[in-house]
Amino acid sequence: VTLVESGGDRVQPGGSLRLSCTASGSIFSNYAMGWFRQAPGKEREYVAAISRGGLQQYYADSVKGRFTISRDNGKNTAYLQMNSLKPEDTATYFCAEENLYTRGSYTDQNKYNHWGQGTQVTVSS
Repeated sequence: VTLVESGGDRVQPGGSLRLSCTASGSIFSNYAMGWFRQAPGKEREYVAAISRGGLQQYYADSVKGRFTISRDNGKNTAYLQMNSLKPEDTATYFCAEENLYTRGSYTDQNKYNHWGQGTQVTVSS
């Protein structure tokens, strides 16, 4: 399984970005997907997750109301639309594919067993 993120960039506070995560090597629609981020010097943290069919979305409190996770199973791609970006959103963003054989919350990194290489988002004036 290969996950490739794209869409990271440098943007001013208040701006928007859309990240994409394209999967190959798995039946994409069979797996929930998650987005995580890691800022310099900090641990990787949960951002958002979406169910296999896309009907349920889950968000960290820090991004609720600003970020939207979605997916297009026909394109094997998950998205993270980020609006009203803040400097504290600066991080490397990773997408992840769930491990069907691991119980736990979508907020738990251990729930996922395939990860992309990350895409950098910098929010700065």
